[in-house]
Amino acid sequence: MPKSHTRKKAVYTPPQKSQQVKVSPRWLAPLMVISWIVGILWIAVFYIMPTAPGIGVLGNWNLAVGFVLIIFGVILSTRWR
Repeated sequence: MPKSHTRKKAVYTPPQKSQQVKVSPRWLAPLMVISWIVGILWIAVFYIMPTAPGIGVLGNWNLAVGFVLIIFGVILSTRWR
């Protein structure tokens, strides 16, 4: 049985790219936490005082506003490194 040919050239290995650590902007974490807190407080204040000035005008849309703020915080948390 014939012997297989050996490779004479070295296999090309691309140079290693330096792995830079990605860092989040400084404003991201505070905005994320503030968004969660404001969203939860918005819903809580609506349940405690549904006729409060400014809040009573929106009616049940206050729940949507609170949940949008909470979801915004969750979306920001996916960007946090």
